[in-house]
Amino acid sequence: MKINNPSLPLRVIVIICFILLWLLLTGFGALQPNALAESGTVYQERSRHSSDGIGKFYMGREIAKVMGHTEALWLERPSREVTEQPQQVVEALDLKPTHVVADIGAGTGYFSFRMSPLVPEGKVLAVDIQPEMIDILNFLKQENNITNVEPILASATDPNLPDESVDLALMVDAYHEFEYPKEVMEGVVKSLKPGGRVVLVEYRRENPLILIKALHKMTQKQVRKEMQTVGLQWLETKHFLPQQHLMVFEKPKEQQIAARQEV
Repeated sequence: MKINNPSLPLRVIVIICFILLWLLLTGFGALQPNALAESGTVYQERSRHSSDGIGKFYMGREIAKVMGHTEALWLERPSREVTEQPQQVVEALDLKPTHVVADIGAGTGYFSFRMSPLVPEGKVLAVDIQPEMIDILNFLKQENNITNVEPILASATDPNLPDESVDLALMVDAYHEFEYPKEVMEGVVKSLKPGGRVVLVEYRRENPLILIKALHKMTQKQVRKEMQTVGLQWLETKHFLPQQHLMVFEKPKEQQIAARQEV
């Protein structure tokens, strides 16, 4: 099977060029953190918090800082092939040729370009909130003549996906960084087709021996609690990855029927 996966040297060169260009245009200035806004009583802000978090808490969990585009090379590190087994993750998604897949927090397209050959009659919606990541995705898409990957610029509160258009939404090591997880997931749920699935891959916080910062790991219990809040039902958790959960959720079909009746 031909894999639409741009070669590693090209990907590294492109990412380095984008990082250098961004630094040049910004005059090497420091990034200013976004102001945190209270959304009713859903989120709480605390002045005393982890240095790895943004001081904003959701359902008892502190939200981790976003990995900026200047660290994009981390997404392309060769060790991911061993520690995260990306091809096995993609194969476990059970994608069909006509599926529309949303890669939420796509970054450089590490998973988007691996999924695209499996959906030749469908497409991959590569969603990210950073314009610089969208630039990288567009460049790699054009350079490799890949036609079924569609980069989408999202906002912190909205994935900007069409209603009832997505068969599966994938989030790999991304959900724990969402500044507004409830709003984003509500948007994701709204975008799912009847019976659409959500797959989250997160490092296992249950295991203290996994050498990832605590806020960049999640327990299965916490993930299931947060997904239930937006109406998703847990289907299964797959345990074949060395250090991560692969958790599968589904949007109940009755939710979609009720939504149509309200309209």
